[in-house]
Amino acid sequence: MASSHSSSPVPQSNSSDAFFKKEMDATKRFRPVQSLPDVCPKEPTGNVGDPNNLCDSPSLVVDQHRWTIYHSKVNLPAALNDPRLAKRESDFFTKTWGVDFVDTEVTPSFYLPQITKEHFALYQQEITPREKVHERCKNICTPKDTFDRTLLHTHDKSRTDLEQVPKIFMKPDFALEDSLTFNAVLPWSHFSTAGGKGNRDAASSKLLQEKLSHYLDIVEVNIAHQISLRSEAFFHAMTSQHELQDYLRKTSQAVKLLREKISKIDKVMCEGSLRVLRLSLTRNNCIKAYNKLKLMATVHQTQPTVQLLLSTSEFVGALDLIATTQEVLQQELQGIHSFRHLGSQLCELEKLIDKMMIAEFSTYARNDLNRPLEDDCQILEEERLVSLVFGLLKQRKLNFYEIYGDEMIITAKNIIKQCVVNTVSQIEEIDTEVVVKLADQMRMMNFPQWFDLLKNIFSKFTIFLKRIKATLNTIRSVVFLVLDKNQKTRDLEDTLQKNSAKDSTVDTEVAYLTHEGMFISDAFSEGDLPPVAADTTSQRNTSPNSEPCSSDSVSEPECTTDSSSSKEQTSSSVTPGGVEMMIGDDMKLTDLELVRLANNIQELLYNASDICHDRSVKFLMARAKDGFLEKLNSNEFVALSRLMEGFILDTEQICGRKSMSLRGALQSQANRFVNRFHEERKTKLSLLLDNERWKQAEVPAEFQDLVDSVSDGRISLPEKKTAATEERKPTEFLIVEGQKYATVGTVLLLIRIILEYCQCVDNIPSITTDMLTRLSDLLKYFNSRSCQLVLGAGALQVVGLKTITTKNLALSSRCLQLIVHYIPIIRAHFEARLQPKQFSMLRHFDHITKDYHDHIAEISAKLVAIMDSLFDKLLSKYEVKAPVPSACFRNICKQMAKMHEAIYDLLPEEQTQMLFLRINASYKLHLKRQLAHLNVVNDGGPLNGLVTSDVAFYTGNLQALKGLNNLDLNMAEIWEQKR
Repeated sequence: MASSHSSSPVPQSNSSDAFFKKEMDATKRFRPVQSLPDVCPKEPTGNVGDPNNLCDSPSLVVDQHRWTIYHSKVNLPAALNDPRLAKRESDFFTKTWGVDFVDTEVTPSFYLPQITKEHFALYQQEITPREKVHERCKNICTPKDTFDRTLLHTHDKSRTDLEQVPKIFMKPDFALEDSLTFNAVLPWSHFSTAGGKGNRDAASSKLLQEKLSHYLDIVEVNIAHQISLRSEAFFHAMTSQHELQDYLRKTSQAVKLLREKISKIDKVMCEGSLRVLRLSLTRNNCIKAYNKLKLMATVHQTQPTVQLLLSTSEFVGALDLIATTQEVLQQELQGIHSFRHLGSQLCELEKLIDKMMIAEFSTYARNDLNRPLEDDCQILEEERLVSLVFGLLKQRKLNFYEIYGDEMIITAKNIIKQCVVNTVSQIEEIDTEVVVKLADQMRMMNFPQWFDLLKNIFSKFTIFLKRIKATLNTIRSVVFLVLDKNQKTRDLEDTLQKNSAKDSTVDTEVAYLTHEGMFISDAFSEGDLPPVAADTTSQRNTSPNSEPCSSDSVSEPECTTDSSSSKEQTSSSVTPGGVEMMIGDDMKLTDLELVRLANNIQELLYNASDICHDRSVKFLMARAKDGFLEKLNSNEFVALSRLMEGFILDTEQICGRKSMSLRGALQSQANRFVNRFHEERKTKLSLLLDNERWKQAEVPAEFQDLVDSVSDGRISLPEKKTAATEERKPTEFLIVEGQKYATVGTVLLLIRIILEYCQCVDNIPSITTDMLTRLSDLLKYFNSRSCQLVLGAGALQVVGLKTITTKNLALSSRCLQLIVHYIPIIRAHFEARLQPKQFSMLRHFDHITKDYHDHIAEISAKLVAIMDSLFDKLLSKYEVKAPVPSACFRNICKQMAKMHEAIYDLLPEEQTQMLFLRINASYKLHLKRQLAHLNVVNDGGPLNGLVTSDVAFYTGNLQALKGLNNLDLNMAEIWEQKR
C-alpha cells in the first residue's frame, strides 16, 4: 500500500522527484505513486486530542499526509548527520572500525579544489531571475489552505481517538502469553469471588469487556478510515501487481529460452574444450603425483644410501645427501605422514657422522704420524684426508687441527723414547735389567754413542716435520680451495646482479604468471644463471598455452635427489693430490673464518717445530744433569754445536720460522762452554807464565806452519802432526811476514790459544761476543802478568831467577810486539762475524793495543835506565888524565858491547839503533855534566885533547858494533856552547 502525502514543500502532482511512475502510454500520464511510510512506526505518546504531544517519528495513524524526513532519499552522510541526535551514535561504526573512526579528522584531498563563493557567482546570476519569476507566480496562485485544514482536522480527530487506547496494545512485542502483559490487560482483581463481592466483580468484568470492545471499535474505525483514504493507491497497486506478474511471466519464458540456447551452446562448443582442459589438468596432477611418489621413493632410500657411503668413508657425499633430503622434506614433502620422523632421524645421523669424522680424523692423524720414519715424506691416503677435511669444513668443525696438534706432541715423545730404546739395545755395556730407567740408561753412554743417538733423533725429527708440513699443506690447500670458490661465487653473483640490472626490461606483471606451481619470480630466484631464466621466459612467450610438462619429464626435486652426492654441484676443483672434489654451495663459511683457519694450520706447523725443539731441549737437559756437557772438550762441543745448528737451520727451512727453545739451550750450554774454555786456557796461561824463565825458545815446525797459515789469511788450528812435519827441525826464530821474532814458549802457546778462540768463534757463531770478551781478558791478563814478572821482577820469586837481565827485557818486548802484530788480524776476524750494532765491542782491541805499546815503551825505557845508571856511576869518577883511553871509557865501551850483544839478536836493527841513540843521548848528558864539573872546555888544551881522545875511542868502539856503523852520535854536544 502507498499513501499520497502532500504538503507545501513537496508538490503532489507535478513533482519530478517521484519514487515510482507507471507508464501505460507515451501520451497518457498517471498520478505519481509515492513511497510507503515507515513499516515499523513508533507508538504515539500523550493524549489523543493534543496534537502537540505527538512524537517526532512518523506514524501510520497520525502522519498520513505530512511530509517527513523518511520521504527523502537517505544516504550514509545524511544518516550520520541526523540533527535530531544529541551526539553521534558511535556504537554502529566503532564496533568494526575502532574508536578512532568517530574523532579522526579527514585531511583535505589534494585532488579537490577549494570551493569559495566566487565559484557560485555565475549560478547566482542565472538563478536570480528565475527566483523572481517563481515568487510572482506564487503570489498569483490561490492557496490550498482549506484542503490542508480539512486534512489536519481529520488527522487530529483520528489521533485523539487512538490516544484513548492504552499504549500496551500498541507495543510491537504485545503478546498475551506473557504473564505480565496478561495481568496488565486482564487484572485478576476483577474476577475475585471471595467475601460477598460477587456482584461488584461481575459489574467490573462487564465494564472491562465493554472497554475492550470500545478499544476494538476505535481501531476498526481508524483502519477503515485509513483504507478509505488509501483506496485509490491500493487499487492502483493491485493493477500494477497484475501487470508486474505479466512482465515476470514473459521474463521467465525468455530466461528459459536463453538457458536452453546456452545449454545447446555449452554442449556443442564448450563441453569438449572444458573436458580437454580437465583431462589436461588431471594428467598434470597425475604426473606431479607420479613425480612426488618417485621423489618419496628416492627419499625413502636415503638412509641405506647414507649407510653405504659411510661404509666407504664418503662423508662429504653422505652429508650432501642428508642436506638435500632435509631440504626436500621441508619444501617438497612437507606434511607427508610417513616421513614425519625422517627429519629427526637424519639430524641424529648427521650428528653421528660428525662424531665419526672426528674419530676418523684422529685415527688418520695417529696413523700418519706414527708411520716408520724413513726418507719417505709422501702424504698418507691423500684422498681420504681431503675427503675428511671437506666434511669437517662442511659441518663447521673448525677446531679439528687441534686433534692433529695433540697427536704431534704424543708422537714427538715416542720418537725420542724409541730412539733411546733402539740405541740402548745395541750397547752391550748397558745392562737394562740393572738400570731400569731409560734416562739412567741414556746417561751411561759415552759421548760418541750419545752423539750418534742425538743425530738419529734430529734426523727423525726432520722427517717428522717434513711429513707434518706435507699434510698441513694439503689441509691448507683445501681451505684455500674453498676460499677461492667463495670468491668466485661472490664475483659471479656481482656479475649477475649487474647483468640483471641492465637487462631488466620484462614487465613486472609477468612475475605473477605461474609456472609449474610456482611464480616466475621464484623460478628466477632459484635458477641463478641468466640463461636458464632467459630460456624459461622464451618458452612462455612462444607457447603460453602449451602443456607444462610431458609424461616423461621429471620434476626439479627429483633431479636434485637421484644422486648420492651434493644437491647442487656447481664447480669442480682438483686438489694438490689429484683428487677431484665437488664443492657445494651449502658450505657456508665466511672468508674471515677460512683465513683464520688457514692461519691456525700454519701456526700448527710452527708449533710442530717448537714441539721438536722442546723435546730436544729436555733430552739435552736430561743428559746434562751430571755435568756431561760441561766436560766436553772443544772439538766435541763444536761437533755438538754444529749438529744442533744444522738441525735448527733445517727446522727453520721446513717450517719458515725460528724456534728459540733449542737455540736458547744451545746458547746456555755455549755460555757454560765459553766459561770453562776460558778458565781452562787462562789457568793454562797462568801456569805457563809462572814457569816461564824468559829465555829464547826454539820454534817447532808446527808453530811456524800455524803462523804461516795465519799469514795466508786462514785462522785455523793445524792438523795432527805428520811424518814430514816431525822430521823438520825447530828453528831459533819465528818468521812472521819476513821478520824474525825471538819468543818464549809461553808466547808460542798463547798464539795457539788465541787461534783456538778464533776457530771456536767460527765453529760456534753464537758465542762470538762472549769469546771476544774472554779473549780480551786473556790478552790483558798476559800483558799485566808478564809486566809483573819481568818489569816488576816477579820472576825472581816465582821462577827463581837470579836477576832480570837486559836479554830478558828485550825478549819480553819482542814477545809483546809479536802479540801486537796479530791484534789487527784478530780484530778483523771478529769484526767479520759481529753484527753492525756490536762493532762497539771492538774497542777492546784498541785498548789492548795501547796497553801493549805502553808496555813495550816501558821496557825500552827500562833498558835505557839501566845504562843511564851505569853512566852515572862510571862517569862520576871520570878524571881527565893519561893514559888514553881511560879505564872509565874502556869500561863503558865494554858494557855497551854487552848490551849490544844481548839485544842485537832479539830486537830488529831499527829498534836497536833507536835504543842505542837513546843510550848515547844519556851518555852525552852525563859526560857533559862531568866535564862541566871538571871545568874542561873545548879550548884545544891538553885536557881537551885527552877528552877528545877518550871520546874518539868511545865513538870508534860504538860504531864498530853490528848495525851501528852508520849511527850519528853527534858527540859535539858534550861541550858547553860559548855564549
